[in-house]
Amino acid sequence: MLSRRFIRLPWHTLTPQTHSQTIPTSHFHRFTPPIRPFSQTHLRRNNWPGPRETRNYNHDPHYRLSQAQPLITSSRLRRVARSPSLHTIIVLSVLGAVAFYYSNIQTVPVSGRRRFNCFSDKTVEAASEAQVKRLIWELERSGGRFLSDWDPRTMMVKRVMRKLIPVSGMEDANWEVRVIDDPRTVNAFVLPGGKVFVFSGLIPIARNEDGLAAVLGHEIAHNLAGHVGERMSGQIGINILLYSVIFLTGGLAMFGTHFIGSAILDLLFARPMGRMQEREADYIGLMMMAEACYDPRQALGFWKRMERAQQVEPPEWLSTHPSNFNRIQKIEEWIPKAVEKMEQSDCRGSSAFADLFRKAMERGVLIETL
Repeated sequence: MLSRRFIRLPWHTLTPQTHSQTIPTSHFHRFTPPIRPFSQTHLRRNNWPGPRETRNYNHDPHYRLSQAQPLITSSRLRRVARSPSLHTIIVLSVLGAVAFYYSNIQTVPVSGRRRFNCFSDKTVEAASEAQVKRLIWELERSGGRFLSDWDPRTMMVKRVMRKLIPVSGMEDANWEVRVIDDPRTVNAFVLPGGKVFVFSGLIPIARNEDGLAAVLGHEIAHNLAGHVGERMSGQIGINILLYSVIFLTGGLAMFGTHFIGSAILDLLFARPMGRMQEREADYIGLMMMAEACYDPRQALGFWKRMERAQQVEPPEWLSTHPSNFNRIQKIEEWIPKAVEKMEQSDCRGSSAFADLFRKAMERGVLIETL
């Protein structure tokens, strides 16, 4: 009989033999990128979301742009409009603007017109310096030229200016006289600071020194009356009004307000003011040329020749200048007084009228009513 131990199944032989091997835990957390031949950089993992990951859209510019809210909304405008701090700012701004406006009100002595002018003569002169440089640069760029000092037309203009400068009350200015060689242009202007520009086409219309004194006296009168500073000051009020409307409408009426509003304000305020300035300059220039011993009756002939030379004339309400008919009519009314001033003048270049005008401007009193 066989022993029982010989028929026992060798269960230990049927069990697979496994050899346990200890793996360092650092291998589970450390990732060693495979080596790429011919490359000095390692493989980098992209930032694409996996199957169990959620993408962070806060860093996606396209998503943030699609979710952006408008800067100006009706709810925000209503909230700003109801803000007490805004009401306080508006009230203080209005009070400050009113105080600034009335502190710079002037009365023009020859017309009694009340105007707003917040710019001093020095500020206006500094602003005109850039304009003079730009004008000379544009003239030279376009191929134009100035007549030489020895040209008879330039000498004629300088003779007239030597008699008008002493009666202008602005002898301390740095006067410069330039004649532009342009026979097709009939124009002349005097910029603040004593910068005189005359187009050669004006001289045949003037004919003589008396006619030339009429137009140059008119241009000098604009500077004596401070009309340039007044126009600069007027632009401040117009810009404040226009931009206030644009702000209150949230910028929606920007283009319509800028173009249509500017045209309406120009038609209602700027052009009537320009016509009144021209009338004041006509009177002041007539008195100054008479004080310089030029015949003021020659001014009447000059403006009549200008009327004939100007074949097409716009309606007065569309222009910054009075019509030729109304201008000539007013000059005819002033001629007797101008002739009387010429007869009383000693022809020594006294600036009595200019000094009287400046003192009246400072005191806010009238010396004449046009």
